[in-house]
Amino acid sequence: MPEEIHFLLMSPAMHNITCQLTVARLDTIRTLIALAAQRNWKLFQLDVKLAFLNEVLKEEVYIEQPEGFEVKGVEDKRSISEATLYVKTKESIGTVIVSIYVDDTVYTGSNSEMLEEFKEDMMNKYEMTDLVSTPLVPTEKLKRQDEGELVDEETYRKIVGSLLYLKATRPDIMYSTSLLARFMHGPSKKHFGAARRVLRYVQGTLDFGIEYESGKKAMLIGFCDSDWGGSEDDMKSKSGYAFPFGSRAFSWASMKQNSVVLSIAEAGYVSAAEETTQAIWLRFVLGDFGEEQIEATLIMCDNTSTIAMSKNPVFYQRSKDIGRKFHFIRDAIQGVVDLIYCKGQY
Repeated sequence: MPEEIHFLLMSPAMHNITCQLTVARLDTIRTLIALAAQRNWKLFQLDVKLAFLNEVLKEEVYIEQPEGFEVKGVEDKRSISEATLYVKTKESIGTVIVSIYVDDTVYTGSNSEMLEEFKEDMMNKYEMTDLVSTPLVPTEKLKRQDEGELVDEETYRKIVGSLLYLKATRPDIMYSTSLLARFMHGPSKKHFGAARRVLRYVQGTLDFGIEYESGKKAMLIGFCDSDWGGSEDDMKSKSGYAFPFGSRAFSWASMKQNSVVLSIAEAGYVSAAEETTQAIWLRFVLGDFGEEQIEATLIMCDNTSTIAMSKNPVFYQRSKDIGRKFHFIRDAIQGVVDLIYCKGQY
């Protein structure tokens, strides 16, 4: 039988009530892990934020655990031998297997699109935390003053300092580490929690690295992106870029922009200008190495308005608030770089 966890709810206005919750057996979880490893499937974990378990009850709460339920016509969607195991199969496409343990959901499968679809559905319907797959919670905002309890500065600085060293070979933690580095003075529990999540991510991705291969075309390409007003403290936007050369990326950065911009298109314009500066410098360095870039360096951008601002003088009137130094991108486009549209997912 599945393992059972008992919760005892206590309230002065009511008798003690025992709630029985059915969860997956650990054997089931381990079987799922072994299967994923044997078939070389990716394994994921979601955590449901059950805030009510940590709240002080201020009203009467009545809970009755049903013996079980079945939805007519779809009785076969749950495993007969394991009540918390669910399997979804699409013929000729793939399979997703889901196991639930208290407020944790572990899932794996053969089709990446089905796995992503499942995660999106779950996170849209329930407040959940996607564990390990990203260094930071995408929706979480960090700011200097969050009214949280302060933590030991020395410990926090050691963690962030180590991550700053590690990001030299791990571009996947560049953004999260750069963000955490802004709170070296007076970090709160929320900042410390975010730093610990990055550590857990690193622990779960120790085999990640950058593999440079021979035989690839030695052409410099850039990718740039930005948010708009992402900083909670001063509403400044953030820029990010990466440059592959040959087989893999070798130059990357994540930084907060120096000034406030008025639109997402302007934020992208500043980001593209910053990457153009880096592209020009990299072209000089590659020239010194004997790898002169004859063709213009392609810079991939996911914002068509940003591209229009860089190529069409008509848009200059709409972007006077941007610092003059960023407008040099228009001259650079004449043969040095070329801004090209690319979907964000790529």
